[in-house]
Amino acid sequence: MSSQDIPEEKHLPSEQGDAHHGGVAVADDPFADPGLPVHRPRIQDIDERAAKRSERTVAMLFTLSMLATIGFIASYVIFPVDKIVYIFPIGKVSALNFALGLTLGTALFCIGAGAVHWARTLMSDVEVAAERHEIAAPPEVKAQVLQDFADGANESAIGRRPLIRNTLIGAMALVPLSGVMLLRDLGPLPEDKLRKTIWAKGKLLINQNTMEPLRPEDILVGSLTFAKPEGLEEDAHDYMSQIAKAALMIVRIQPEDIKDKKELEWSHDGIVAFSKICTHVGCPISLYEQQTHHVLCPCHQSTFDLSDGARVIFGPAGHALPQLRIGVNDEGFLEAHGDFEEPVGPAFWERG
Repeated sequence: MSSQDIPEEKHLPSEQGDAHHGGVAVADDPFADPGLPVHRPRIQDIDERAAKRSERTVAMLFTLSMLATIGFIASYVIFPVDKIVYIFPIGKVSALNFALGLTLGTALFCIGAGAVHWARTLMSDVEVAAERHEIAAPPEVKAQVLQDFADGANESAIGRRPLIRNTLIGAMALVPLSGVMLLRDLGPLPEDKLRKTIWAKGKLLINQNTMEPLRPEDILVGSLTFAKPEGLEEDAHDYMSQIAKAALMIVRIQPEDIKDKKELEWSHDGIVAFSKICTHVGCPISLYEQQTHHVLCPCHQSTFDLSDGARVIFGPAGHALPQLRIGVNDEGFLEAHGDFEEPVGPAFWERG
């Protein structure tokens, strides 16, 4: 049978897609927008008593957050750092850490839970579809965004729900105080400890090699002697932190070779006492050149002239070495007439 013998109407399915004759139906738009589901009002939208209950629930959560934040701050005062308690089923834990974690976690959780409950029950839940636009929005779109923001603020009912607004503000204001309290763990406040040493009027100068008080005759011209304050013992718990500020170097210079008037007044018969701590990065100075009266820091070669107020003559140090005023007591021993008048050590943040 040839193709000419086949009836034309039975050759192919109908292009119109007649389903009753075996054709395939073709939709006009296979990706049609199904649209938004029908909005169904919540109980809070139609019953003001239910809305009030939700409002009180949100306010309660925000209030709990405030109380938990206050508990976080109080925990720092109530629990000592070394107190250990048994918590079932965790076991033995630090009372302070457990209290801090529990209170801070509760504060953050209550803010989050309150915000979620507020959004789900009281804020408008009407879905709004908007066509995509170019990144650079035209002025009318920008105006529409601002209007939408204002509408959103109005629909959130924050203006009509002062109880929620006020408790939210209180909770959000208190939570940052938790971070402020954490600064306590950085250590005690420095106060003026960096500006003072343990040198005081009447303290004897103790030779660090012999551990004996120094007399003027013990200091020879051209020699370099290291000293520490009377009463500072090596077995003291804070010895290293104290000697790092109070270490002293003593030299004897002919009085006529001392150029600085204040240095001469603060010396005793040409014996001068300066801080041993370099004002660059705090290295101990130990190299003395007796002909020039220069001392050299071995770390970065900062050089100081001990015959001219210990001023810097070379290197990266930014300030002269502080001088300690000394004298002789009734028993003939060298003693301090007070503390250094300026902070010792590295430039001290450009002298604060």
